[in-house]
Amino acid sequence: MIDLICGARPNFMKVDPIIRNLSEKVRLIHTGQHYDYAMSGSFFDQLGLPKPDINLGVGSSTITVQTADIMKAYEPVFLQGKPDAVVVVGDVNSTLACVLTAVRHGTSTIHVEAGLRSFDRTMPEEINRLLTDQISDLLLITSQEARENLLKEGRPDGSIVMVGNPMIDTLLRLLPEADAREVPDDKFGLVTLHRPGNVDDRQLLGKILDSLGMLAPLSLIFPAHPRTLKNIQNWDLQSRVPHNLTMVKPMDYLDFIGHQQAAEVVITDSGGVQEETSVMGVPCVTVRPNTERPITCTLGTNILCPDPLEIPEAVEKQIKKRPAVPPIIPLWDGGAGARIACEIERILK
Repeated sequence: MIDLICGARPNFMKVDPIIRNLSEKVRLIHTGQHYDYAMSGSFFDQLGLPKPDINLGVGSSTITVQTADIMKAYEPVFLQGKPDAVVVVGDVNSTLACVLTAVRHGTSTIHVEAGLRSFDRTMPEEINRLLTDQISDLLLITSQEARENLLKEGRPDGSIVMVGNPMIDTLLRLLPEADAREVPDDKFGLVTLHRPGNVDDRQLLGKILDSLGMLAPLSLIFPAHPRTLKNIQNWDLQSRVPHNLTMVKPMDYLDFIGHQQAAEVVITDSGGVQEETSVMGVPCVTVRPNTERPITCTLGTNILCPDPLEIPEAVEKQIKKRPAVPPIIPLWDGGAGARIACEIERILK
């Protein structure tokens, strides 16, 4: 039996193609790191994921407390089930917490989306990635630079396997359904910002809002993270929310990718959005000084914008560069789930 861990919104699109291709018995563990319906439940419904076998229900807290709570909740579940392997995806707190638990009990661990590096240790996700990769037995990667990162960190070449990007499997499978979702008739941009480096800094968040206003007359839709809304209110930044920016509740998966597909440009700080827009051929501006997904800049449609005051210039540049057809990224082809399942079953044998 395999324990397959998911805990936060980005995980669900990655575990779906793995479950669909595994012949081994799977116990789907939802840690409850994201716990409201828009951030969790709707994804299970729309992706057609089976209901989790176990929901640990840890909820929200600080990074340290949440990681510890997941370990405390998962260990008795782990001991009761005694899985032959634990499979984790991505870089959220659930990923590190469950790998640590499994390793302490001598169980094989597999990290899907290994080797991604922003080289910015102020990002909690970077710490999760580094530590998870150091203690996982099998490292399944989405792009070639991930192999180079892992080899530099001393991981053996035989433990690293290129499988492609499972999140793109889900995207390609559900794009036809998402295309039927209602989106604005007029041209618009899509905004998604949630990283602490952007939204937990009053001065920086204010500058971003000012720059978004400079994109008028282009209208912008912003499915705002609850923390972002709270900070805007607490810091009295409402007056700096520009007239061309419409803030809406977080979207479900199909609505969100439908809006991405239809957007003139996407302004984001999300790793997954950088990947999705690259496959769709949609111009993307990433409001960060770095990315753990550099392939989206070299082969995709993404550009980094470390200075929020330069957002208007970056947006204009990206819209002009929009490709006639989406770029091709090796193994981001809808077959990653099958390759991942093959590797998991191989290591078990």
